[in-house]
This record gives sequence, C-alpha cells and structure tokens, in this order.
Amino acid sequence: MRHAHGPLLTIDVESRESHVERIDAAREAFLGGRGLGTRLAYERIPFDADPFGPENRLVFTAGPLQTATTSFAGRLSCTGLSPLTDGLLSSNAGGFLSGNFVGTGHSAVELRGASDGPLAVHVRDDGVAFESVPELAGEPVSGVSEWARERHGLDADHLACVGPAGENRVRFAAIMTSDHRAFARGGLGAVLGSKGVKVLTFDGDATPGPNLDAAASDVASAVHREAAESDHIMKSQGTPSLTGFANEMEALPTRYFSERSFEGADALSGEAVAEKKDGRGTCSRCAFACKLPTSDEATGVETEGPEFETLMAFGSNAGVDDLPAVMHANDRCDELGLDTISCGDVVSAYLAAEGGFGDAELVHDLIERIAHREGVGDLLAEGIARCHDELGVPDWTMKGMEFAAHDGRALSGQALAFATSNRGADHLYGGMYVYEYPLVDREDALSPDTLDGKAAALVESENHNAALDSAIACRFSRGTLTDDRLRTLLDAEPGELDALGARIVDLERGFNNRRGRDRRDDEALPYGVDGLSGALDAYYERRGWRDDGTVPQKRCVRLLDGPA
Repeated sequence: MRHAHGPLLTIDVESRESHVERIDAAREAFLGGRGLGTRLAYERIPFDADPFGPENRLVFTAGPLQTATTSFAGRLSCTGLSPLTDGLLSSNAGGFLSGNFVGTGHSAVELRGASDGPLAVHVRDDGVAFESVPELAGEPVSGVSEWARERHGLDADHLACVGPAGENRVRFAAIMTSDHRAFARGGLGAVLGSKGVKVLTFDGDATPGPNLDAAASDVASAVHREAAESDHIMKSQGTPSLTGFANEMEALPTRYFSERSFEGADALSGEAVAEKKDGRGTCSRCAFACKLPTSDEATGVETEGPEFETLMAFGSNAGVDDLPAVMHANDRCDELGLDTISCGDVVSAYLAAEGGFGDAELVHDLIERIAHREGVGDLLAEGIARCHDELGVPDWTMKGMEFAAHDGRALSGQALAFATSNRGADHLYGGMYVYEYPLVDREDALSPDTLDGKAAALVESENHNAALDSAIACRFSRGTLTDDRLRTLLDAEPGELDALGARIVDLERGFNNRRGRDRRDDEALPYGVDGLSGALDAYYERRGWRDDGTVPQKRCVRLLDGPA
C-alpha cells in the first residue's frame, strides 16, 4: 500500500536532544496517521505509564495523503496515553499544520521526557532547536501565535501549542493549531503541558513523498473537483445542519442529559449559524471549505464555528439558547486550549448540581475557572468521571470521556459504538449515527430502534474509520472519497484497508487491556440498551476477541509487524 514517507524523529525535551531512526516496516504495515501512531505508541509507551509522567509519549504522524494535492487531506494525527480516559488514543486536527509538518521530512515526530520550564521546540528539515520561553507561561493561544509571528516569522499554521488549560493539566485540554483547530478529545494538550512544552513549530521544504501514479492522480483530481463543485449543505451550514435532525429524533442531549430534545434548538440550528457566517474557512488544499468563520455584531464576538457538538455541549446540554453566548464559549475554549465537548458537558454537570441551566454568564465564568484551575474550576478540570460524586450528579462518561451528541438512547447503533469505542464516548470512532439519521436515502441506512445486525456493521465502520484516520482523510469526504477511490489513492487491494483498520483497533484495545480495561467498561453505559450484552458477544466474536473483551497479547505482538 502507498504509505507515509520519512523517518521517525524522537525528541527528548528533558535532555534537549533528538535523534532520527528509520521505521520502514512500521510505515509499510500501518500506512501513517493513527495506524502508525498506534503502532509506535504500543511499543514505546510502558503499559503502566503515568499519563502525566515523562515516560508517556506524544507521537505526531502524517499519512500518505498529506503530500497529495487533493481535498479532505489537510489533517495531522497525534497519539498518546490520555489523562482523561487512562487509555491509548489518537486525535487528529485540520487546518494547515499537516503541510508544514510534512515539510520537515518526517513521517512521525515523537516527544518524550519533561522540560523543567516552558519550552518551544522548533522542528525543521535541517534539525531541531530548543528555546526556553518563560515569557509564554500562561499565554492564550493567540498570544503564542503572535509570539511566533513576531519572533520567528511563522504564522499559526506552523504551530501546535497549548493554552493555559494544557499548562495546568486540565484533563481535557486540547493541542491547538491554526488558532481555532484542535487535537481536542482525550486531553493530549494536558500531556504536552505536562512535558513543559508550550509550543512546537514545524517548517521546512522537504518533499518526502509518496508520489501518486497516474490512476491515483486522476482520482485525486476528481475528488478535488467534486469537492469544489459540491452544493452540500455542509458548505453553507457546516455540522450545525445536524441540530434539527437530532432534535426531531430526540437524540440531542439537553440539560445535562436529563432530556433528549431542546425547545430552543431553532436558535442553535444550521440556519441560525449560517446567518452569523462572515466568510469561508477550509483546511490545507481542500476545496470543500466547510468551516464557518462567524461573528456577532451586537456582542463583538468572532470565532470559527461553533460545530454541532459544541452547540450541544454549551447550548442544549447547558440549557442555553443564545447563539452568540455559545459562540463566545467556543472562542474562549479555543483561546484557552480546551476540548469544547468535554468542557461543555462538565459545565453542564455543574449547572445540574447548582440549578443553573440557562445561565450563560455562569457558563463563561466556569470556562475561565476550569482553564486556570481556580476555585471550583480545579474540581471540574478533572472531568466528570472524577468529579460527579462530589457534584452529586450521574456519571455521563464512557471510559472517562464525556459524551458527544447523537444520543444512544435514540440511536441504538451509536449506543453500541459508544460502548465499544477504545476512545470512550466519542462519536467519530464508530460513527454509527451516520447510518441511523434519516439524512438521505442510502442503501446502507440502518434502523435506529434495534441492535439486530449492528455488531457486524460497527466492526466494518470502525475498521474503515481507522484506515481513513491513517490515510489521513477527513470524515466529511464521505460520498466523494468512495471506497474504490480510497483504494486507488492508497494502491490497496480489496479487503486490505479493512484488515489494516482491524489491526489498529486490536492494538488500541490490547494496550488498554494491559491497563485493566475489559468488557466491564464496555457495559458501563449510563443508560440501558435492549440487547447490549448479545451485541457485545457478537462484536467480540466478529473481532476474534475473548468473551471478556480482551485481545490475546501474543496476537498484538504479532500485529506489530503487520498482518497476522
């Protein structure tokens, strides 16, 4: 298969040394992106590592599509041990960082150790430089961008940085790039902050490949052209176009998950967000341009988004029907370096405990307190799984991760996807909601009311998404970057990408098994789902796992070198 090119660069931020090594076999077996990151992390992070300890590692990885001139490929992946879920996970971000990362000539850049003070790490095609930056302590994301521009002539598209939340080890802190794009879920920003690294910069003119053959070049051109010509609703409304569907199906978490539809949903709809749109945003080389720069004249707030998940977390789940208030919450999370989903859910948990639903001013105050760990913010910064008892509210998390939207009480397949996901309550890992919403007429549509047949469909979807995350291609490529086209771009045989995805899921699960995760964690949904136990049995059987949800460790060792 066509895979990412370039060596692994390992950076020890404690000794301030770096070295390069070839990882040809790993790249060939796992492609790049999430697959390569998982392969490297499985072997190099101790199973008993502390997520905040120097032994944890962050692995940034590109995929083979990051050097292609086509749409939906402007993404970069990051893998590490999560301080939120206590398991291995990967997160990827859009924007323009991927092209600058590839320009350094590496397929993977790994951080280990911990600095004794705020540090900037500069990665170029001609080497690595370390810079002590005490003046950046406590700076928001825009302040880091301004510093990089003035001191090094690099704009925000060259940066991966943390805001105050990462420095303060908020367990759901994000790594930010391009000011508003985030490696968001799972708290990898807190890991970067624990290493004392305030900012990474990437710059260079290397052209590591891979090069596309004629057939792949034709596909890349067709995808790019169709992305430009598409009139998809995502281009005008973005992900907020889902608000109405979710609300109608009672799949929109409301008032800290106590309800499933919101009477104020119209104020948070795609149409409402589109009215605030003041331009078009995109990612590197992508003609789809689904990002929504927005502004509100009355309040003066300017941001990018908010996405549907943010509208849920800071809108319906917080009982807030004021779109500019949600836009402000979104912007503060970007500035402070916070995952909007986890942060909004945590804030909603506090509102539930205090009877404060609908209080936008309190929402905004809590965001600041969380990022700086001030007052009650110190408790909330630990995440719902660690603070719900003290708040006196139910634990709405899965494997420690706060729930995304697409409520599994209305979408049974998505409930199963939340249960099995190695990342926890993340909607994109299995993505079954795509098949259960009545968005369009499609042959693979599934009834949201039953788990019958869902295990097999979920395994296929998880494998596909893992392969897509290794390529790396955006989920919004669905319908344009078809399976046949993806195989052509990656020079893959039928079944080869599904097998790749299965290996990745196996390694993620195997690592987390070694940290104590098993079937009991898959069964810990905060609501009942008819047929869940039988669906889990079918899912494990389909994957070749044990009945307790574990992967034989000998199998994981064999998988490190590729197909078993």
